[in-house]
Amino acid sequence: MIIPLPALFFKKFKICFAASVVAVAALVLSEVSFAEDAPVDTALIVSVDVSNSVDAERYKLQMEGIAKALEDPGVIDAIATGPNGGILFSMVTWADKPTIVLPWTRITTKAEALALAQRVRKLPQQGGEFTCMTRMLRSANDKIVPQIPAKALRVVIDVSGDGPDNCNADEPIATVRNELVANGVTINGLPILAESPGGSSLLPKAVPGAMHPLEDWYRSNVMGGNGSFVLPANGYGDFGRAIRQKFVIEISGLAARGQQASNDR
Repeated sequence: MIIPLPALFFKKFKICFAASVVAVAALVLSEVSFAEDAPVDTALIVSVDVSNSVDAERYKLQMEGIAKALEDPGVIDAIATGPNGGILFSMVTWADKPTIVLPWTRITTKAEALALAQRVRKLPQQGGEFTCMTRMLRSANDKIVPQIPAKALRVVIDVSGDGPDNCNADEPIATVRNELVANGVTINGLPILAESPGGSSLLPKAVPGAMHPLEDWYRSNVMGGNGSFVLPANGYGDFGRAIRQKFVIEISGLAARGQQASNDR
């Protein structure tokens, strides 16, 4: 003989089951949120000059150089072996004005680095006439750095370009750089040195045996913050080598540690 269970039992069972589902879902969501908010070793903003001196071939060399750097075993190893085992990566192209072409993206694995490299390769070229570096740095300070989605041991802006700022900016570039540095940001430079130095009317003529005028300008006006450095590329064909080397240093924090060790002596 089958004794029917009271309807009240089924009602209580449904309520308990539903509550369990909600609890499990909340636990999963909280774990996902925790993973997204987990601290990283470096929050890296890669800013790329796309002004009128950058033709299609030069643009491709820059994008391919960044993509190959993300695919490089040394870069991937630097990402994976840091104290927090991950970085945040954002990318800006700039000429007359800056454009965020890649929002903050977390990289913790080789697969994530390779996937981001493919996104970089597909970025369309943006137009622009002038080299408005000051505006780009102001945008980074006011809009990009405040939106970093997790705590980072280091915040780095990687600035590359083939000339000095040639815009009539509302403020001196040193003002914005110093504000970024005061906010704990390190700014590193990657000047792309022209094959025929001294081609810019804003730079002095090159002197044999002396530092390239653009590298000197980057050191005086761009570089700033803890462990900052300038690593030039000898023309666009050398950009890939330079950006890969810079990524390893910036992601691993080698420059910052080297400067701290020097200060401790």
